[in-house]
Amino acid sequence: QVQLVESGGGLVQAGGSLRLSCAASGSIFSINTMGWYRQAPGKQRELVATITSGLSTNYADSVKGRFTISRDNAKSTVYLQMNGLKPEDTAVYYCYGRVERSVGLRYDYWGQGTQVTISS
Repeated sequence: QVQLVESGGGLVQAGGSLRLSCAASGSIFSINTMGWYRQAPGKQRELVATITSGLSTNYADSVKGRFTISRDNAKSTVYLQMNGLKPEDTAVYYCYGRVERSVGLRYDYWGQGTQVTISS
């Protein structure tokens, strides 16, 4: 079994910062892409940012220049530093990981979600 556990959400004022963390644990051979998605009320889940095991990153246009994704492969952990937060960033943020449990066997896993609320 594999678990992704997020932390770091909360309530901040517009313009503030938050740092999300997500640690993977369990039966893991390696982790390919890790990332963050978010879902606001009444909207579909959307990509925020992803990072490969080789540290290549990809960002949604709406967060470019404000959010930074990083990872610590030794700790199987991915981070999301969020600066310049806006009310429209309010959502539940989900951690994602494509985990290789043995050679060639890859599965997608999701965290339970952490609420991020930005007040205006």
